[in-house]
Amino acid sequence: MKLPIYQVDAFSSRVFGGNPAAVCPLEQWLPDETLQAIAAENNLAETAYYVPEGDGYRLRWFTPAVEVDLCGHATLASAFVVGAPVVKFFSKSGKLTVTREGDLFTLDFPSRAPQAVAVDPGLAASMGGKPLEILAARDYMVVYGSEEEVRALRPDMQALRNVDRFAVIATAPGNNCDFVSRFFAPKQGIDEDPVTGSAHCTLTPYWASKLGKSELHAFQVSARGGELWLADNGGRVSISGNGALYLEGAIHI
Repeated sequence: MKLPIYQVDAFSSRVFGGNPAAVCPLEQWLPDETLQAIAAENNLAETAYYVPEGDGYRLRWFTPAVEVDLCGHATLASAFVVGAPVVKFFSKSGKLTVTREGDLFTLDFPSRAPQAVAVDPGLAASMGGKPLEILAARDYMVVYGSEEEVRALRPDMQALRNVDRFAVIATAPGNNCDFVSRFFAPKQGIDEDPVTGSAHCTLTPYWASKLGKSELHAFQVSARGGELWLADNGGRVSISGNGALYLEGAIHI
């Protein structure tokens, strides 16, 4: 069997930046173990698969280790491959619409505002630095005082594999933008994700409230780096960014 595969660098206007995602359009679903094996073989943070459904596509995302319920950069990459001005995806997180204007893709995603929670006692030590605040939605969100402190973090990845949330977001006010972030998910097979759309479902409502503004500009300050434009729309968030095609080919299985 031969399957098409694309690799798109999401949240970047050039290759070798942003977050690379593999995208495999399918005519019908393959067994889950095959989908997971392909994702492991690709060894990227996410591999997305979509199948036509109704007036859109059913979309699923896999890390090298697990299937996840929401992924921003692989959704942007999938819309890039579909190539339509408006794309509807149906997913474990409901309907997700992606619109394209010029080179900018805008994801309509659910808002996941962080709340005060009982914090895993080992989290602060595992992350390092001096957190000002720790909240959580799907992921822990650890707030620091400066961009420099977020950039300097060297978390204990082995310890983070034991925290009681999906992943950990580190964030702080930005020097040349509204805020910066990093995203660590060693429990899911990804030590550090380069640019994480789903994390901004939590970051956007937090910083919109903190800064008193609904439109935000952000950078994820990983080694590859990525730029995002965001809007807090109440129960939804808009996450916008660019994409660049790196690879087009075929998988033989």
